[in-house]
Amino acid sequence: MADVIPIGRGQYRVIDGTRQRTAYAAGPPEARWVFLDGRVYVIDVRSGTDVARTGPAGTREGGRTPDEDLALSAPMPATVAAINVAPGQLVEPGDLLIVLEAMKMELPVRAPRAGRVKAVACRPGELVQPGIPLVELE
Repeated sequence: MADVIPIGRGQYRVIDGTRQRTAYAAGPPEARWVFLDGRVYVIDVRSGTDVARTGPAGTREGGRTPDEDLALSAPMPATVAAINVAPGQLVEPGDLLIVLEAMKMELPVRAPRAGRVKAVACRPGELVQPGIPLVELE
C-alpha cells in the first residue's frame, strides 16, 4: 500500500516503501485524470474505481484502443503545443501525432494503430477539452 500526500496544485507525492514518485491529477470532480509513471488513469471519484488505464503509446491495457470511434482526444484540458501530422498522412502505431501541454507537462498523443489521418481538428496554441476529437484516423 502506498502513501499519497498532496503537495499542491494537483500534484501528489506517492511513497511506496523507499520509492517516491510524483502524480498529477486534474479533471472534473466525477472523473479525475491521474498521470503517474507515464500512464494515464481515470478514477471514478464516486465509486473510487479505476475506470480506464492507458499506456505510453496510447493503447489501453489489454491491447484495446482507447478510441473506438477512431477519434483521438485530449485526456484533460490542455493547449496544443505541436501538430506533427496532416490529413492524408500515413501513420504507424506509436507515431507522435500531437503534443499537448497541461499542468507544466507535455502530453504526447500517439497513434494507437496504423492508419491514414482523416482529419486534424485543432491548431497550435488552441485550448482543447477532453472528449473532443483532435485527430481522426481512417
